[in-house]
Amino acid sequence: MAFVRRARGILLRLTRRRAPATVAGLALAAPAAWVEWSGRVDAWWAEGLALVLGATGIALVYVGLTGVRPDWVETPGPGSPGPDA
Repeated sequence: MAFVRRARGILLRLTRRRAPATVAGLALAAPAAWVEWSGRVDAWWAEGLALVLGATGIALVYVGLTGVRPDWVETPGPGSPGPDA
């Protein structure tokens, strides 16, 4: 279980840095695309792993190109200073 938490932490930290996220995404998506489209690998587990790694790679490339959105945007409430304050 500790391995899964560590891998998740590494992946989340990677998404905060755009250039490494793009490079890692391409490094995951390119071999996955080759496995899916070449037709040379016929094992069910290899195709499934390629699908998961390819989706992760595409998501990393997307985050690398667009950046990470903020979790929330606070709107000023009544009585709070506006953006000009």
